[in-house]
Amino acid sequence: MTHAIVARQAGGPEVLEYTEVDRPVPGPGQLLVKVGAAGVNFIDTYKRGGVYKVQYPFIPGSEAAGTVESVGAGVTAFAAGDRVATAEGINCYAEYALVDEDAALPVPAGLDDFTAAALPLQGMTAHYLINSTFRVEPGHTVLLHAGAGGVGLLLIQLLKARGAQVITTVSTDDKEQLAREAGADHVLRYEGFAPRVREITGGTGVDVVYDGVGKDTFDGSLEALRIRGTLVLFGAASGPVPPVDPQRLNAGGSLFLTRPTMGHYLQDAAERRWRSGEIFAAAADGTLKVRVGARYPLSQAEQAHRDLEGRRTTGKVVLVP
Repeated sequence: MTHAIVARQAGGPEVLEYTEVDRPVPGPGQLLVKVGAAGVNFIDTYKRGGVYKVQYPFIPGSEAAGTVESVGAGVTAFAAGDRVATAEGINCYAEYALVDEDAALPVPAGLDDFTAAALPLQGMTAHYLINSTFRVEPGHTVLLHAGAGGVGLLLIQLLKARGAQVITTVSTDDKEQLAREAGADHVLRYEGFAPRVREITGGTGVDVVYDGVGKDTFDGSLEALRIRGTLVLFGAASGPVPPVDPQRLNAGGSLFLTRPTMGHYLQDAAERRWRSGEIFAAAADGTLKVRVGARYPLSQAEQAHRDLEGRRTTGKVVLVP
């Protein structure tokens, strides 16, 4: 037996129960990983709350880093003792988790489990957003919401390294300081951000908005775009966006709207290795700073979800078995 976090029904953070479960056994093509740290992400709250449908009882978590304990039949790329991370694990809020061989990411020397667990989902999200969803080039002006969040702090650094001007939104003075330390050129509060973006850009608007907040920022994000600008809606921290009349895109300036999800940007092992390799290498050599804002014992997953949903966290939140 081992310990894990189990939700037996959809609901609030209170449905997360720390309990004993059977230790998983790796099947063909799978790794059994002793979890050193598990990442906490908004998608976990969507699944726990019933926004995304899952089968109950349900162990949340797809992101983790740790050490390979054993491997299933047919595994050739990894062996017991290897350090790996993943954004596509199975039931990672646990002491042991299963990872498909193709979804396992080698962890380079110099990265601890906390940093390695903080990077796969948010790091590869940041990578595909600026490289593939909308290719940011030097001279582009970008609006990024939630600049002090886990994705936000990584994105600011990557965007500045790319040569973009970065405008970001935050909710508090402390978060503003973090966003500025990451390199943001302009840091705004959420209220009235669209007119301020217009002022900063001389009335033109931004080339792209990266919006992981959703319902509360969506309208302003459209208003902040330049003609033929792109709104990349990649999350819904404030709730899902209501249905949109496509005519709004016409009226706003022939705008583009996309709702990406990471799975469509990790189509094979080569694409995973490209994205994770660049992100992990930047973190390992210190050019990308990774902020682990909060660590909770695995048994306190309920509180971790409350703090994440209450916007009381900065950087990455991890659970430690």
